[in-house]
Amino acid sequence: MKSSRNSLLLLLLLLSASPAWASSETLDGASLSLYWGIPFAGILLSIALMPLISPLFWHHHYGKVAAGWALAFLVPFAFIHGFGAALHGLVHAAVGEYIPFILLLTALFTCAGGIHISGTLRGRPILNTGLLALGTSIASFMGTTGASMLLIRPLIRANDNRRHQAHVIVFFIFLVSNIGGLLTPLGDPPLFLGFLQGVEFSWTMRYLFWDMLLVSVLLLAMFFLLDSWMYRKEGVLPRESVSDAQPLGLQGWANVLLLGVVVGLVLMSGLWKPGISFDVYGAEVTLPGLLRDLGLLAVIIVSLRITPASIHADNQFSWAPMEEVAKLFAGIFLTIIPVIAMLQAGTEGAFASVVHAVNNADGEPIPIMYFWATGLLSSFLDNAPTYLVFFNTAGGNPQVLMNEMAPVLMAVSAGAVFMGANTYIGNAPNLMVKAIAEDRGIRMPSFFAYLFWSLTFLLPIFLLVSLISFR
Repeated sequence: MKSSRNSLLLLLLLLSASPAWASSETLDGASLSLYWGIPFAGILLSIALMPLISPLFWHHHYGKVAAGWALAFLVPFAFIHGFGAALHGLVHAAVGEYIPFILLLTALFTCAGGIHISGTLRGRPILNTGLLALGTSIASFMGTTGASMLLIRPLIRANDNRRHQAHVIVFFIFLVSNIGGLLTPLGDPPLFLGFLQGVEFSWTMRYLFWDMLLVSVLLLAMFFLLDSWMYRKEGVLPRESVSDAQPLGLQGWANVLLLGVVVGLVLMSGLWKPGISFDVYGAEVTLPGLLRDLGLLAVIIVSLRITPASIHADNQFSWAPMEEVAKLFAGIFLTIIPVIAMLQAGTEGAFASVVHAVNNADGEPIPIMYFWATGLLSSFLDNAPTYLVFFNTAGGNPQVLMNEMAPVLMAVSAGAVFMGANTYIGNAPNLMVKAIAEDRGIRMPSFFAYLFWSLTFLLPIFLLVSLISFR
């Protein structure tokens, strides 16, 4: 990974020294062909297939593979469209999206890793269902990443004597890492982008609460029945008698307070609008955003300094899951640049058919098509920019979308959040939870096997919701 990064920096320096390539051109999605989406498709296929074809190679070199696909986009793009356009896209992806994204994930990951829920937890169906329900309930208020990182370790510990554990983690990803984040802008990045565009903080809770409740209850009921059947089939024996059971407790209250600081920093960056911003090669960095990111960095440092080593040891805290997410999403954020640009070009871009599909012949939006188009693209693209694309496709006026066009905004919001659960790459916590589970020795489904789970359990529920709410 280091050698690939150095090669990229050297190439950019050479190109910047050549007037032939040093264009100040920005990325025009209307001028791009579908071929520019090949590196993005390549990294997705690598994530899907290489762990199956060559697991040992993937385990040791996934960072190099991600860097290779990033270079496969940046190098030819710099030569064809100019260094200025390539550098603009690189800086915008890094400063405007990737760095804030990784800092927020790392802060939540670090704080949650410094909180230990102790005591005896037995992975019976009723307890597992209760933990999933708890995580779903709190995800909208501490983020899907925060809720996932807080509860995944206790859930794994509770089920460490069970022969089949992967289904528990899969439903955890469905509910806690995705669906539970629908009610506030704190829950999931797409809604936070909508909040920054002017959507009221409580709007999704008022308009989408019953849809979220319906999906959650149906999934929890499915999980309870499945887990009960598997529990009886396994014939699980208790590890200790009732008299040996230890009461539940929580260590690391300082990190609970730091999680509150993280929430406060995110809210501050959305509510405070001093009108001060800085231009970093075409990428706008606002003062609130800068202070938020510096605050998140401070939270990470403070958490690592104050958390006793015993808590990290009890949690089996490791940076490996965060490292995997950081490297893979670096490649995803770079290779997705032309794909998002083509979508943002609307009817002038290579994905014009997608834009046409969400409106009828008179140009009127079709809510159910917005739900499925936003959702299906969010399954494979980053759901935050996908939300923004369809938000703008529907007009981009928050007051109109919250009122006269409320069904369309509901469809875009629900599609982006719900269907982030369809694949491992639909939402960042999915990959983090998978990595933590595998780090604990749980054999998780492959990319396509997980997709089979989502098609089996999620697709029928999403079809039902779309017919009820967005028809």
